[in-house]
Amino acid sequence: MQIASTNDVTLALHDLGGDGPPLLICHATGFHGRAYRPFADQLASAHHVWAVDFRGHGASSAPADGVFAWSGMADDVLACVDALGGAPMRAVGHSMGGAAILLAQLARPGAIAAAYLYEPIVMPAGWVRPAGDNHMAGPARRRREIFPTRADALWRYAARPPLGRLRADCLAAYVEWGFEDLDDATVRLACRAEHEARTFEAAGLMTCDLAGAVEIPVVVGLGVVDQSQAPAGFAADVAAALPYGQLRTYAHLGHFGPLEDPDTIAV
Repeated sequence: MQIASTNDVTLALHDLGGDGPPLLICHATGFHGRAYRPFADQLASAHHVWAVDFRGHGASSAPADGVFAWSGMADDVLACVDALGGAPMRAVGHSMGGAAILLAQLARPGAIAAAYLYEPIVMPAGWVRPAGDNHMAGPARRRREIFPTRADALWRYAARPPLGRLRADCLAAYVEWGFEDLDDATVRLACRAEHEARTFEAAGLMTCDLAGAVEIPVVVGLGVVDQSQAPAGFAADVAAALPYGQLRTYAHLGHFGPLEDPDTIAV
């Protein structure tokens, strides 16, 4: 399904099947909705699962002005809510997707009924972005975009971290739908390196002091493997800042938990 969002963005909203009330999956930066299909399969007995490709990711278009402000990600969530019959809706968010869900609920209270957020990008109260190069944007800009085939990309990713941590079917789904075919028969990342970098650099991040206004049930997932690093290091504070927040920890998982062990996360 193609739907309109703000800033002349056209979103791809994917029907991942299932029976029951709608549930929206919101992906992490640099990923896309269909990478979570193995996770969605575990939810399909209780929910009709949908997954969005955020602006500049997957099959969705980039903002007309090239600005990837996080308020635009919230607009994308709200566009999906409207397209799927309106609020309130249950949602699952991973990393950036978790922050976008919270920002959407702040922008339109009542849009989200309840949420599960795995290591959402929510910064401490009063956080100020450090001066100088963004430590995530630099590597994103240097990402290799073009491969001879999807198989070449799959083998490269599987052989090294961080994508090598993903369960095989999740990594295969990420590669299958995360590349576009070029005229010379090579393939290129659908989420262009510059778009990923601009997302990491964008203004309007969610912070813990704003979380107090999100008055819905929220479970915050935390992978203990990377707990000393952001955003895992902030997850407990996020859960505490939410009026109805709960923290759930996973000793064997890192930041890519829903794509490392979708069966466990879905329980």
